[in-house]
Amino acid sequence: MPLAIRAFLVPLIVACAMFMESVDANIIVTALPSMARDFGSDPVALKIGIISYVMGLGVFIPVCGWFADRFGARTIFRTAIGIFVVGSLMCAASRSLDTFSLARFIQGVGGAMMVPVGRIIIFRVVPKAEFVRAMNYLSMPALLAPAVAPLLGGFITTYLHWRLIFFINVPVGILGIYLTNKHIVNSHEPHPGPLDWVGFLLSAVGASALLLGLSLIDGQLVSARTAIELCVVGALLLVLYVLYAQRAARPLLDLAFLRIPTYRASVLGGSMFRIGLGAVPFLLPLSLQEGLGMSAFQSGAITCASAFGGMFMRSLTSTVLRRYGFRTVLIYNAVFAGIAIAACGTFVPGMPVWLIWVIVLFGGFFPALQFTSLNSMIYADIDSRDAGRATSLGSVVQQMSLGLGVTVAGIVLQISRAAHGHSHIMWSDFWPAFAAVGLFSFGSIPITRRLSANAGDEIARGARG
Repeated sequence: MPLAIRAFLVPLIVACAMFMESVDANIIVTALPSMARDFGSDPVALKIGIISYVMGLGVFIPVCGWFADRFGARTIFRTAIGIFVVGSLMCAASRSLDTFSLARFIQGVGGAMMVPVGRIIIFRVVPKAEFVRAMNYLSMPALLAPAVAPLLGGFITTYLHWRLIFFINVPVGILGIYLTNKHIVNSHEPHPGPLDWVGFLLSAVGASALLLGLSLIDGQLVSARTAIELCVVGALLLVLYVLYAQRAARPLLDLAFLRIPTYRASVLGGSMFRIGLGAVPFLLPLSLQEGLGMSAFQSGAITCASAFGGMFMRSLTSTVLRRYGFRTVLIYNAVFAGIAIAACGTFVPGMPVWLIWVIVLFGGFFPALQFTSLNSMIYADIDSRDAGRATSLGSVVQQMSLGLGVTVAGIVLQISRAAHGHSHIMWSDFWPAFAAVGLFSFGSIPITRRLSANAGDEIARGARG
């Protein structure tokens, strides 16, 4: 297959998996209030369904690079799609919050291998000068999901039943497996070395326990003491991992990659931004449905505006990066993205729907530029032989940041509700949560300011639209 065709086709195939995962994520948050009623739970408690997915990611992302190197990227990629589809069917059959959370965990296992391994496949096929172009090919189909999913999920939830939304993944998953078998080469590293099982257990259990403890600290599902104990255990295991990784010859999550300036800015600086980004899909549908009394379909018709803003910005990303470079874009756009996220907390009863729609539109515009820039820069100074290991560390931090965003949003929302003395969530409870997660975007600036003016120039110069 000619290189130019492969650089176009392979990202689109990987995008099938990202489309499926993104549809699933955006439909679920639209249906959370309806699920809560069926499960007999508080809508905010449904955040555990989102967190359990991130836990599945956190447990298995660290080993996805090794498995891709050992057994071949194509083999792991198509297996991951199959696991994700099975988890989707289990979600549809769930009868309680516990079983739903377990099904979401299984979906997370599939997602842990699906998206990172897809990125490895793209990295090994596409030249660096074409990488931003390939990322845009990858992103555009995935961006359709946030535009379509809220409308589709809102319609199904309002007029049919939320369980039907999980069947959407089945045909997309089958198509993804077929295209993977037909067009993707089963590339792998000849000698990936032994798997670091000690590092796997320390990092996986530590990250999962910490995130789970934080998500349960409101005391709705377990006692606050149990949640705090989970946090302490998780934090101690992560500290042990850091000490272990400094001495291990080939640690599972190699913290030495953080010495690379572009990688450090993308992973650590990007993690601050992603806390706010991860909170918005959880907070926005809740604020529209529980706060303003909209139906799931009305909510979906508004939340899809964020995707349209993101699509428009993606078409400009290459030009913006070529003109200003990564450092300037990441510093100034972090401010715009944080303000855009926080602005979603200004919704009040009686506000014109068109004005809400415009605010949500800009809530997708600036974060999309930040998201694409961070994902493109992460590989700027990474060698091909290190792609799998670098992807593992980067993906763990990124996904945990998204999950932490949901956790922080839920905690602030509960505190705001308690402070106002509301027995049920009201519209006035949401603005502190949006403001809090929006501020995290500003936290990325001190890290990205340390980049050199020409950081990632090879990729930025290759951004030809």
